[in-house]
Amino acid sequence: MAFGDTEVQGEDVLSEINMIPLIDVMLVLLIVFIITVPVINHAVRLDLPQAAAQRTPDTPQVVRVSVDAQGGYHWNEQAVSDEALRARLGQAAAGDSQPELHIRGDRSVRYERVAQVLAQAQSAGLRRIAFVTDPKAGSAAMP
Repeated sequence: MAFGDTEVQGEDVLSEINMIPLIDVMLVLLIVFIITVPVINHAVRLDLPQAAAQRTPDTPQVVRVSVDAQGGYHWNEQAVSDEALRARLGQAAAGDSQPELHIRGDRSVRYERVAQVLAQAQSAGLRRIAFVTDPKAGSAAMP
C-alpha cells in the first residue's frame, strides 16, 4: 500500500482538502468587510472651538539682479561690480533662508552677461532662480 492510497471498505477515500468552498467563503467575507467598513463611523464627534488667528505665509526675500544694456550689474537697483555681485550671491546662499533670485536682462545686452549671473548664482548654491520678462513687450512683436 503506497502513501496516499487509502481504501475504506472498497471505496477510495480522497486524501486532499477541497479548497474551492474555503475560497468561496473567504471571498464572500472579503466583500462583506469591504462594504461594511466605510459604513461604520469610528469618529468621535467634538464641538471644537473656532480660532480667529490666521497663519502668515512665509514669503521668501526677493533679490533682483538686473543687467543693463551696457552689461553692468545692479543688485536691487544698486550698481555693483562683478566681484561684488559674486560676493553678494555667496552671502545670500549662505543664509538660513535662501532668497528668490530674479534675473532681469535688458533686451539689447549680450546673453553672455546674463548667463554669467546665472552661472555665478548656481555655483554659489542658490536654488530658486527666475527670469523676469515683460509679457506686454513680447506679445506686440508676435503676429
